[in-house]
Amino acid sequence: MIVIFTDLDGTLLDAETYSWRPAADALKEIAGRRIPLVIISSKTAAEIEWIRRDLNNQHPFISENGGGLFLPDGYFPFPVPQTRKIEEYLIVDIGVPYARLTAFLDRITREYSLPIKGFHALTVEEISRLAGLSIPEALRAKERGYDEPFLFDGDSVQWSRLEKAVMAEGLALTRGGRFHHLSGPHDKGSAAGMLMDWYRRRDEDVLFAGLGDAANDVPFLRLVDHPILVRRPDGTYERGIDIPGLTRTDRPGPAGWNEAVRALIYPEGFP
Repeated sequence: MIVIFTDLDGTLLDAETYSWRPAADALKEIAGRRIPLVIISSKTAAEIEWIRRDLNNQHPFISENGGGLFLPDGYFPFPVPQTRKIEEYLIVDIGVPYARLTAFLDRITREYSLPIKGFHALTVEEISRLAGLSIPEALRAKERGYDEPFLFDGDSVQWSRLEKAVMAEGLALTRGGRFHHLSGPHDKGSAAGMLMDWYRRRDEDVLFAGLGDAANDVPFLRLVDHPILVRRPDGTYERGIDIPGLTRTDRPGPAGWNEAVRALIYPEGFP
C-alpha cells in the first residue's frame, strides 16, 4: 500500500490558474486503485474542503501548514487520541488557537506601535484585492484556525522588535512576499508524522510518497519514502533542498505531478 501526501499551490494546483486538470490522469488512476491522497497545505480547512469536493477526495487532510489535522470520522479502525469531533471530522489541534494569535498580534502592534494589519482586521473585499481571490475564495481564506497572515509596512528595526516579541511568546514567525505569517511552533512535518503513524498501525507495509515545491514542504518531504520536488513554472526548483532520495519533476506544477505519480504507480514504465 502507498499513501501520497501532496501540497496544493504550485504542486497539484497550477500556480496561476489553480487548476488540477493537468493531473487528471494520475488522479483517476490513484482513485481507481484506492490510493489515499492526503492534502497538506497552508490553506485553511474551508479552502481545502472546497478542493476536496472538486476532487471527490475522502481522505484526511492537513491545514494551515500543519496547524490542524482533519480525519473523516471512522477512517481508522481504532480510536485516535486527542481529537474533537465537529460534524463529519475528528480534528487534532496541533497549532495555537487562532484567537490567541490575533490577540497577541493586536497587543504587540499597540505596545510597539508597529505598522501591522492582520487578516482578521481586513475586510473580505480587501483580502480579495490583495490576494487576487474571488469574494467566495476570500471568505474561505478568512476562516482561519491556526495561522494569521498579516501585512507589515515597517523597517528592519521594527521587524527585529516583532521577532523578539514572537520568540518570547513561544510563537513562530514566517516572512513571506506580500503576507507574513504568525503561528504556533509547528510545521507540515508535525502533522504528517502523526498521520503516518496511524497509517502504519493500520498497515505495517505502507509506503509514503510526498510532493511539494517550496521550503515549507521540506518537513514532510523528509519523512516520506519517496520525496518529490515539483518544478516551478519558470523552470527552476526551490533552492537549498537536499533530501536523500529526492527526485525532481521535469515539468512544472500539476503536469509534473501527473508524471511523477504515474511513475510511482508504474515503476517499470507506463502501459
